[in-house]
Amino acid sequence: MGACRSDIASRKSNVPTEKSVAHFDRFTYAGKDEFYAQHPLPGPDYFYNPILPGWNSDPSICTNGEDYFLVTSSFSYYPGVPIFHSRDLVNWTQIGHVLDRPEQLPLDGQRVSEGIFAPAISYNPHNQTYYMITTNIRRGNFFVKTKDPFGTWSDPIWLPDVHGIDPSFFFDDDGKAYIVNNDAPDGPALYEGHRAIRVQQFDPETDRTFGPRKMLVNGGIHPEEKPIWIEGPHLYKINGQYLLMAAEGGTGPDHSEVILSGDAPMGTFVPWNQNPILTQRHLSPDRPNPVTCAGHADLVQTPEGDWWAVFLACRPLDGNFENLGRETFLMPVRWSEDGAPYLTQGEERVPLVVRRPGVQRKEATTFGNFEATDEFDEATLGQEWFTLRGPATELYSLTENPGYLSLRCADVSASERNTPAFVARRMQHHQFECETTLFFEPADAHDAAGLLLFKDETHQYFLSVRQQNGQKQLALEKIGEAAPELLASDTLADEALLRLKVVSRGTDYDFYYALGKGGAWTLLCKDVPAHYLSTANSFGFTGTTIAMYATRK
Repeated sequence: MGACRSDIASRKSNVPTEKSVAHFDRFTYAGKDEFYAQHPLPGPDYFYNPILPGWNSDPSICTNGEDYFLVTSSFSYYPGVPIFHSRDLVNWTQIGHVLDRPEQLPLDGQRVSEGIFAPAISYNPHNQTYYMITTNIRRGNFFVKTKDPFGTWSDPIWLPDVHGIDPSFFFDDDGKAYIVNNDAPDGPALYEGHRAIRVQQFDPETDRTFGPRKMLVNGGIHPEEKPIWIEGPHLYKINGQYLLMAAEGGTGPDHSEVILSGDAPMGTFVPWNQNPILTQRHLSPDRPNPVTCAGHADLVQTPEGDWWAVFLACRPLDGNFENLGRETFLMPVRWSEDGAPYLTQGEERVPLVVRRPGVQRKEATTFGNFEATDEFDEATLGQEWFTLRGPATELYSLTENPGYLSLRCADVSASERNTPAFVARRMQHHQFECETTLFFEPADAHDAAGLLLFKDETHQYFLSVRQQNGQKQLALEKIGEAAPELLASDTLADEALLRLKVVSRGTDYDFYYALGKGGAWTLLCKDVPAHYLSTANSFGFTGTTIAMYATRK
């Protein structure tokens, strides 16, 4: 339980003065997307897509018949694999991270877009156990398990016989279990992106695979067209029919989801004649409020018998670029006369407003123009925060100066494949404002601390306090592969408290600062291109994050 407000206020009256340590008093984030303001929800049983805005890619979902649990990819951020809970598919709460211990999450030396790929969560009703299986791209495939997804998960159980990426479990009615995943085809690959889907049996008693690994799909649903990157497979048994669902076409604008039906988990699977069951790749790029890159889906059934799907997609600005990354969407599933599930057909678009009849939307939601404030009153970070590659607990503290997040200037920068003094959250809106209050006394010209807009090791904007010629200076830098580029700077008055603010207008960022609690905002730099931090301008599978950051440059 957090300290009372009067307690925190009295402790915060003692201004920290230790040099080379940045003390962040509070952090606020407020979404201001025009779409939500212009399209209010028509009723209490409607919700916005995406249900998890901002970078929440590769969603997977399961249910025990009453509770729903959803996980998404975390790549090289720590802790790994955020897990969300819902009782109605609409109102979601993050309950933790599946991989929350260093021994579960070896990430040393991995790039931001390496690490943990495409987690898949499943519930085995035969032993009442939850499984999360995934790929650590530098280490291989593994799973963890638990009886209580609100609690802790096991140490990794590695799967040396399961190669490739994107594994998922399937637990059949007869108690048999299988792992299906993306792997290499038989023989050499015939073209770039030529992959296969394989299946192998799994023994829940010994936690091991056994028997042959069978190839179910070679290349994709139309091999003659040389389809690329078939991945993210899931097996289901619905109304007595086995269904194999997978993504195809890569995770960019050609992304799609396809379905095949089979006679047994290791049998023969035949593509549906109206595939894909979900895509937006053929729609006009000039359409308003476009949703692109849709695919990588997972299905779940409600107690009432309805089926829904979670999947990833992007919301580019003017069909051009976005900084939010791949987000989690939710749609109802429809069924063809021959028993195939589908989400879109023809010119149908992924909706940004969806109705789930009978479900009441709660005020505190994960979507829309929400606001969030952290006063750093607690002894541990909130669920929305993460670090890079490791816990970084030797670099930050919430208890040394209660009421502050204290970051010690580290000899590691965010451009290195290591763990910097870096505590971040996702950007979740095109238009937003974020603000923090900072006390920082640099010891020399090497110390710097402030707000970092971070896409990857070579795409960053750093709004920092530092020392220059014996005076405090506020600087905005563009960080890339070469030496940092100074975009703007101001000499600061001798004021202990400084407020920093970033305003995003989607296509551009504006950077502000203010001296003291009541000081007026001063514009440092306007119209800084957001495109620099986008996936369209860089390699990567994540979205852009906002970090409180301290370093010795």
